[in-house]
Amino acid sequence: MFPQAIVFFFIGLAIGSFLNVCIFRLPEGKSVIKPRSFCSQCGHQLSWKENIPLFSYIFQRAKCFNCGGEISRIYPIVELVTGFLFSALFIRFNLTPEFCVNSVFFCLLIILIVVDLTNRILPNALTIGGSMVGVLVAPFQANEILDVSQGDYQAAYVASVLGAIVGGGCLWLVAELYYRIRKEEGLGLGDVKMMLMIGAFLGWRLAWTTIFIGSILGTVIGGFYIYISGKDRRYELPYGSFLGIASVAIVIWYP
Repeated sequence: MFPQAIVFFFIGLAIGSFLNVCIFRLPEGKSVIKPRSFCSQCGHQLSWKENIPLFSYIFQRAKCFNCGGEISRIYPIVELVTGFLFSALFIRFNLTPEFCVNSVFFCLLIILIVVDLTNRILPNALTIGGSMVGVLVAPFQANEILDVSQGDYQAAYVASVLGAIVGGGCLWLVAELYYRIRKEEGLGLGDVKMMLMIGAFLGWRLAWTTIFIGSILGTVIGGFYIYISGKDRRYELPYGSFLGIASVAIVIWYP
């Protein structure tokens, strides 16, 4: 099992490289396919030697060969995290349909987590599109995650659709109540749509769990950050990022 997990770590590194392209281009409305990868500061198109996941960052000492501009630390972090998560998914599910479903889910989550952290947006192409994908692949999700019997495809679809309704609906209700009581926006619709996607992949039971854990993470980590940074209490926290982290933890460690 361990040697194969290492192989999937390197596969994850390569996929993480593509996720970086999505992270930096989607918020700007650019194509993630063309043009080839380039330096964001001087526009220099990267050769294959400059585009090896993780290793190019190390060998280039985090600088562009052409202009000497600093390469964002986000690149190696995303690649490493994707590598480790792919290994963890392989160890949990082996090479099964469940591995494939949750690999897609994790790729969506990684992009959304980082984009929300850096830009405070959650692209509809990923949240709404991901919701549709989550429902379509529901029969191939792990039975223990959706809490359905083996081979019961109809129950899997129902659990996925209910998950999307419960996840998105619950956050929408909280956001609406907060706005009516405080007369200000507490949660964005992007968070609601992201929870719609998470519920579609995890089902209604774990949608509740995700909201609970995400709220705790947001309160503890977000509150601590606001305290040490001296930010105003109205500082906009990336709640979608906390929901994403909670979802990853649930898939990896849920019994």
